[in-house]
Amino acid sequence: MWEKKGAIARKLKDTDLLAHSKFSAFYSTKAPSRSFRKRNNKRAKANSKPILDEARFQQAISQLPSRFINEELCKIVTLEDDPLVCLELFNWASQQHRFRHDASTYHVTIKKLGIAKMYQEMDDVVNQLLAVPQIGNEALYNSIIYYFTEARKLTRAVNIFKRMKSSRNLDCRPSIKTYNILLTAMLGRGRNSYINHMYMETMRCLFKQMVDDGIEPDIFSLNSMMKGYVLSLHINDALRVFHQMGVVYKCLPNSFSYDYLVHGLCAQGRTNNAIELFDEMKEKGFVLSNKSFNSLVNALALGGEVKEAVNYLWEMIDKHRSVDIITYKTVLDEICRQGRVGEATSLLKEWQEKDLVDGITYRELLHVLEDDFGNSNDRERFRY
Repeated sequence: MWEKKGAIARKLKDTDLLAHSKFSAFYSTKAPSRSFRKRNNKRAKANSKPILDEARFQQAISQLPSRFINEELCKIVTLEDDPLVCLELFNWASQQHRFRHDASTYHVTIKKLGIAKMYQEMDDVVNQLLAVPQIGNEALYNSIIYYFTEARKLTRAVNIFKRMKSSRNLDCRPSIKTYNILLTAMLGRGRNSYINHMYMETMRCLFKQMVDDGIEPDIFSLNSMMKGYVLSLHINDALRVFHQMGVVYKCLPNSFSYDYLVHGLCAQGRTNNAIELFDEMKEKGFVLSNKSFNSLVNALALGGEVKEAVNYLWEMIDKHRSVDIITYKTVLDEICRQGRVGEATSLLKEWQEKDLVDGITYRELLHVLEDDFGNSNDRERFRY
């Protein structure tokens, strides 16, 4: 009887193994991809709860007097590096007899949690704050808005902004810093011109609201508006803001102001306007960024103005700006399209001799010329 049972058990085990092997055949045996591991680690990190260091928590409490005041608690929380201990201190203090949190203790705790990206815990503290309308100030609300935008909770940030607007306490009203935080957050939301166009309408309304409230725009908010218009392909609106800076807002443009405009004009092929602004900014001692310099050289080359493109490329190198491989390739391609293949290869060789391109970039550009234009019968002469 036992032998019969043993035979049945072995048969069932073999059947299970066979079924398991057939079932496993439907799945790949390859190692998980990098993106999958990244997503998996992100989920695991989000789901894992940090563990309180009880010893550090007790040590922090021991540094407080029996009847501590808000300033003393703020000092301990500020010096504490563990954000979970800071949160526990905040919650512990809430339960102490005769102690009431004020704007300073809320502020330091929210900043600690925001810096540590403990956004859910921060949200809980913010909800406690909002339940006490008489507590708050502009700096505290600005920090809350900033960390909500960092957490990609723009709706939550806007709700805090609306609360500031409607507050009877003048110390809680929005300032230029509040508006700049929101403008920056909206600029960071766009991933293409369509999305930027959608957020640009909100930015336009926000900017108008700021001016209507009697808050003077500063260079940061004006540059944010220009950048938003450039990213949403409204370059004429960006130019309008630029020309209003000194006349209407009594605020002179800086290097970023010119940079955004030159890049936007080049993106639309308006190289003449871009060069006018470029010359103007040079007179003021400003230098274009890498991105805008590359845009200018590319736009000139694609517009057939190869000589000017090469001249600006050399100026770019003289100004210690980094030329990217796309710019090098565009200039060489456009020279070749004008039938000057020999000139293109000589220019590439000059870049290589002056160590402007490394070996990998040089060979990549050389292959492009050879494949597209068949520029050399003796290819080895250009190689290392």
